[in-house]
Amino acid sequence: MAFIVAIDGPAGTGKGTIANLISKKFGFINIDTGAMYRCVTLEMLNRNVSIDNLEEVRKILNEINIEFKHLEDKELIFLNSEDVTDQIRTKEVSSLVSYVSSIKEVRIKLVDLQRKLGKKENIVMEGRDIGTVVFPNANVKIYLDADVEERARRRFLQNQEKGINMSYEEILESIKVRDENDKNKEMGALKIAEDATVIDTTNIGIDEVMKRVTKIIEEKM
Repeated sequence: MAFIVAIDGPAGTGKGTIANLISKKFGFINIDTGAMYRCVTLEMLNRNVSIDNLEEVRKILNEINIEFKHLEDKELIFLNSEDVTDQIRTKEVSSLVSYVSSIKEVRIKLVDLQRKLGKKENIVMEGRDIGTVVFPNANVKIYLDADVEERARRRFLQNQEKGINMSYEEILESIKVRDENDKNKEMGALKIAEDATVIDTTNIGIDEVMKRVTKIIEEKM
């Protein structure tokens, strides 16, 4: 049976960074579920498909191929054999992804794929509903949180490094809107699992977060 680490929480709490560090330390496969929903969103934008056009959305879900690759110490995301690691972080995708992830058909398809991935390998999977919906029996459940202003600041700095032009105010508003939508989804709402360990990352660095998460994993293993 695979060992599963579920990391949940809102945007900008450090989920991606911690998941990447955990995967390297323990040799786990790192699955970024948010990137999967962003890939679907990007493909919808590329094909000019509306979130209301369920027939075309289903067609996309049946045709696209999403892959995670670790190359030269980088975690890359490929959509239909194309590296879209940066493309899925654009303002256009970010403003639409929460709505796309609320589409029932999208949720069912990707959750099924995520569960299949978890049957084969020891994994660390991060998202919004990993410990509550995707893997309610995960060996380790972590919920990362932080003040919304701090989360917006972090995302702003990340975007600057990647050359993504988005103001702090735009990011802050986008995160607030997404938080509200994520918490009120019919399927896969952002919630804290009853048996999850909550870590507030507002005033602590990645090293301290990693230290705490590592201790939890080692105890469970």
